[in-house]
Amino acid sequence: MELLNWLLEALRNGLPMLVVLVCGAAVLAGLNIALRRRWKGRPELQFRFQLIMLFLTLGGVLALLLTLPISDSLRGQLLSLLGILLSAAIALSSTTFIGNMMAGIMLRLIQNARPGDFISVADIRGRITEMDLLHTEVQTEDRDLVTIPNLLMVTQPLRRARASGTIVSCEVSLGYDVSRRRIAEALRDAVQRAGLEDGFVQVRGLGDFSVTYRAAGLLADSSQLISARSELHEAVLDALHDAGIEIVSPNFMNTRALSPEARILPPTEAKPVEAPKPRAESVAFDKAEEAASVEQLRDLLGEREDALGEEKDEARRKALQVEIVNLRERIDAAREAQKQDAD
Repeated sequence: MELLNWLLEALRNGLPMLVVLVCGAAVLAGLNIALRRRWKGRPELQFRFQLIMLFLTLGGVLALLLTLPISDSLRGQLLSLLGILLSAAIALSSTTFIGNMMAGIMLRLIQNARPGDFISVADIRGRITEMDLLHTEVQTEDRDLVTIPNLLMVTQPLRRARASGTIVSCEVSLGYDVSRRRIAEALRDAVQRAGLEDGFVQVRGLGDFSVTYRAAGLLADSSQLISARSELHEAVLDALHDAGIEIVSPNFMNTRALSPEARILPPTEAKPVEAPKPRAESVAFDKAEEAASVEQLRDLLGEREDALGEEKDEARRKALQVEIVNLRERIDAAREAQKQDAD
C-alpha cells in the first residue's frame, strides 16, 4: 500500500514535467518537419529556421526546469546556474560557437555582403557562394571553396567590390630619363584600351632609381574583376612598348653591356587575329555565379510576390502566379545544380 501511494505521489509530482517533455519534444519535431517542408529549396531562409529552432529549444529547456518536481529553492538555484552558464557563454563568445552565431546574426543585420559579391578578408579573396549562421563560404580565384568562420568576417576588415563598379589599377616603375607627360599619355591610352571608364594616372612614389606610376580606371561590371586586371596589365605593356618606352629595372640598365642606343623592346610584328579567350571568371567563380543568379531570382521572386499581394486585376494576378511558379522552379533547379557541383 505504501509503495502504491509512493508511486501515485511520484506520478502526481512528475506529471507536469512529463507533459512538458512530451509536448515540447512533439512540438519541436513537428515544427522541424513542417518548416523543412515549407522552406525546402529556399536556403536563404535556413538562417531563420535555425534561429527559430534555437530559441524554441531554449524555451523548452526553461519550461522543463520550471516543472521539475523539486523544491523552490533548488529550482531557483538551477535557474541561476542556467543564467550564469548563458552569461558565461556570451562573455566567452569571441572564441566559441556562440561567437560565430552572433557574428552571423550581425552580418545578416548589417547586410554588407551577400552571395555573389566579390570580397577580400584577411588573406582570402574571392566571391561569396553561401552565408550560413556559423560560416561564410567563399570561392577563390583558383576555384577552391574556402569556409570562413563568421567571427573572422566581423573582426577583420571586410572589403567588398561594389556592384555599381570598382577601380582597377596597375602600378609600374619607370626611369627618370622618360618624360612624365609622355608616360601619362601612354598609360591613359592603356586604360582606354582595357575598356575601363574615367581613366586616370597618378605618380605614387619617387624612388632613388625610378618613379612609380599608377594607371587606373572604373570597371562597371565588378564580376569581371580578374579579367579586367589582366587586360589592364596587358594594355599597359603594349601601350608603353608602342610608345617606345622600355619597362626594365634601372639597376639592369646601369649594369648591362649594351650600347646607349639599345632598347629592350620586343620586335615589331603584325597583330595576329586572336581567337576569343575564355573569361577567367567563368572558370574560377562558377559556383559564385550560380549563387549570384539564385540571389537575383530570389529578389525577383520577392518583387512578384509583393506585386501579387497588391494586384486587383484577376488576369494580372493569374499571370503573376504563373511567373512565381516558374521562378520557384528555376530557383529549385539552380539549387540542385549547386548541390551536384559541390558533390
